[in-house]
Amino acid sequence: MLETIHFYHTNDLHSHFEYWLRSQFFIRKERLAYAERGEPSFLFDIGDHLDRSNIYTEATLGLGNVKLLNEAQYDVVTIGNNEGITLDFDELYHLYDEANFEVVVANLKAANKANPKWLKPYTILETKYGTKIGVIGATAFYELFYKELQWDIVEPRKKIISIAKQLREQVDILLCLSHLGITEDELLAQDCPDLDVIFGSHTHHFLESGKMVNGVLLTGCGKFGAYTGHLTIQFDHRERKIIRKEEKIIDNALLPEIDGEVEFLEQLSRTGKELMSETIFQTTKSYNKEWFHHSQISRLFAKAVLEHTGADCAMFNAGIFLDGLKKGNISKYDIHRILPHPINICVVEITGRELKEVFLQAKNDEWSQLELKGLGFRGLIFGKILTYDFSVNKNRELIVKGEVSDLNRTYQLATLDMFTFGYFFPNFKYAKKKYFLPYFLRDVLIDYCKRYLN
Repeated sequence: MLETIHFYHTNDLHSHFEYWLRSQFFIRKERLAYAERGEPSFLFDIGDHLDRSNIYTEATLGLGNVKLLNEAQYDVVTIGNNEGITLDFDELYHLYDEANFEVVVANLKAANKANPKWLKPYTILETKYGTKIGVIGATAFYELFYKELQWDIVEPRKKIISIAKQLREQVDILLCLSHLGITEDELLAQDCPDLDVIFGSHTHHFLESGKMVNGVLLTGCGKFGAYTGHLTIQFDHRERKIIRKEEKIIDNALLPEIDGEVEFLEQLSRTGKELMSETIFQTTKSYNKEWFHHSQISRLFAKAVLEHTGADCAMFNAGIFLDGLKKGNISKYDIHRILPHPINICVVEITGRELKEVFLQAKNDEWSQLELKGLGFRGLIFGKILTYDFSVNKNRELIVKGEVSDLNRTYQLATLDMFTFGYFFPNFKYAKKKYFLPYFLRDVLIDYCKRYLN
């Protein structure tokens, strides 16, 4: 007997729901048609379904996303970094309490208490014909972030290989939901030919027909819900082996529109605004924002950051502010609109000599016009890098808190976590760091304003 099994998969939606209704309507219709033909089907999500830059996700702390996944009848999901490190411990611990699907994450566990009931390293699905399908999940290895949030995370590749060896004799088909990125997926395929398919995500790669590496099929469907993947596996019951695996990508923009799409998006936004409408503090004046200069809101934010961290000085880009702060009653929605980024503050310990180098690097005019995508940034353009309580004078001396610095002394610089990944300031990647989690930029500003502006 030859059995045809279908797997629909999504990844890196980041709470972009523009095509959600039409894509899920299409998947549901397809799955019903396959069921009538006796062909089993499953639906997976490979992480980063939520993104707290979206007002509905922010207001529900991801529980709204789980509700949508339930309604769409997903079978198995794994978590991405947006689920894993943008929620505090309790929020993630209870995120999937009401999930009607299984959540697989092999390389994560709670550090100081029992794991949540939903967390498991793998699951085994079974078709009506008795075909057993092992599904392992793993998420990106952000060790320092998870540690601050009271989770233990281990290097994923070794963990997946260990479980794959354990499961290979128990199942007919072995799959991995990987929120690790294309490079790590390729390395995993080389090291673990026991896997049949690696469903990919995290790096937003797009593999129109998949990619075969060492006999393992890799997938990737881009980002923001623009595409849905459809994997077809044909399993020979007599030979007990896969004889065909084929991947294709569905362009959701080309699917027929569904009645109520606009109303659906408006309702999500309306719900988010209503849940975040309560006044949290008041201002007696407005605070302007600028993309290429210091501004009233950037100075206010710098005060908040320096007090929150106790650092010697601060640095961030002007583009983080999407708008200024109005005069009058301010709600959580108002602050989220200004600072939607899932970005945290980090304090980096560097010498005066390194701090001077950072100041000179920050003068790079090309960065101000950069249309940055990713690293947690959800703005339009990068904007000028602004520095507070440190500068270089006309004698090329480093000034920290108004005094000439000791270039050999260690200073604490409060900055954005996205600057610590090595892209802009390579020295930060290897410096001693402390991440202030789970507080986002907006949380730091809210805390300061509630205490000093009310």
